Amino acid sequence: MGSLRAYATTGLIIASLPTLAHAAKLEDVAPYPKAEAGFTRQVIHLPKQENEENFQVEILAGKTLEVDCNRPKLGGVLDEKNLQGWGYPYYRLEKVIGPMSTLMACPPGSKKKRAFVPVVGDGFTVRYNSKLPIVVYAPTDVEVRYRIWSASDKVNTAIQE
Repeated sequence: MGSLRAYATTGLIIASLPTLAHAAKLEDVAPYPKAEAGFTRQVIHLPKQENEENFQVEILAGKTLEVDCNRPKLGGVLDEKNLQGWGYPYYRLEKVIGPMSTLMACPPGSKKKRAFVPVVGDGFTVRYNSKLPIVVYAPTDVEVRYRIWSASDKVNTAIQE
């Protein structure tokens, strides 16, 4: 009987994990490592969606920079890692290069402005999963933002040519 009670308690804890991802601190979900020197740990908690397979998350890591009329961007790769012993993914942006920019001549009288410049590269679109937080380790001067993408209900058929 005692082992049955322990099993039921374990089941209750496992059943409540999705709720913990939204309500609790990150350390209550899993033992994600602290950020190393020179990095920050930034976390995204997603709301539950119906049919989550129809959604994706675009991670927009970047910096707010002084820009002119050209189209600036930063470069980098967001690597997916695995939380050892848990199997949960987390992401690491190791190095950011740039800024790079188009080289258009700006119109006379145009002024520079501060704008968010995203890092462009591989790995910045991830699967939507409201049961786990999205944990990103990025250099201290990089801000992490995100955008939710959803699939249309309309599906088209390709033409055989």
